[in-house]
Amino acid sequence: MNLKIEQISIFIENRSGRIALITSALGDAGVNIRAMSLADTSDFGILRLIVNDVEKAVDVLKHKGFTVRLSPVVAVEIKDRPGELGRFLTDLEEAGLNVEYMYAFVQKSGEHAVVIFRFEDLDHAVEVIQRGDRVVLSREMVLSL
Repeated sequence: MNLKIEQISIFIENRSGRIALITSALGDAGVNIRAMSLADTSDFGILRLIVNDVEKAVDVLKHKGFTVRLSPVVAVEIKDRPGELGRFLTDLEEAGLNVEYMYAFVQKSGEHAVVIFRFEDLDHAVEVIQRGDRVVLSREMVLSL
């Protein structure tokens, strides 16, 4: 089972209405956004998305003139309780893994959170995470949440 998930990164000008344009265009095309993150500076931003139909989303966004990049990420299920994320990140650090970036969402409060990670060496990261008795979610599992 492939545990890498294709994430779409969209480079956008930091001006009013850009995110609404992107999300509306995707919605009009029937693309469902499952997770998202926005990082910005004063001039531009990077909108990162996990969607149900990557190919369609990329086509729609390129047609609208956006610069789009695909990158592999992994989704990890973490218990939704105080200190759990800190313990997990400490385990990653002790294994020599560097987190390039991450973002999270909660499935159901008190149960599990899903954290999306970008690592330099995703294959090694998946091995380390699975050895630690954590659940790495497949694309299908993330889309079904």
